[in-house]
Amino acid sequence: QVQLVESGGGLVQAGGSLRLSCAASGRAFSRYSTGWFRQAPGKEREFVGYISWGGDVTSYADSVKGRFTISRDNAKNTVYLQMNSLKPEDTAVYYCAVRAGVKYDYWGQGTQVTVSS
Repeated sequence: QVQLVESGGGLVQAGGSLRLSCAASGRAFSRYSTGWFRQAPGKEREFVGYISWGGDVTSYADSVKGRFTISRDNAKNTVYLQMNSLKPEDTAVYYCAVRAGVKYDYWGQGTQVTVSS
């Protein structure tokens, strides 16, 4: 069992930055790859980005590529999502999730990010 808690969300003006954290407790967090997802009101949840368990592989959705960066500190059981040049369309609840295989097994409760124009 892995418990995930996201933090760092808030209200920011367009062009600003936020750093989200995903803190994990429970089983060997460093063995899990981590994904970030988001869900805007009235829309389906969408993939934002991913980092491998060792931190050497990342991938991003086209909509955030070049603006968002995912990193991890396994010693702190934490994964970060650095978000720069934020746009109003980035407004959503952001979730982290972990997987050992193909399927994301554990999810956090989410943190709200609101970008004002």
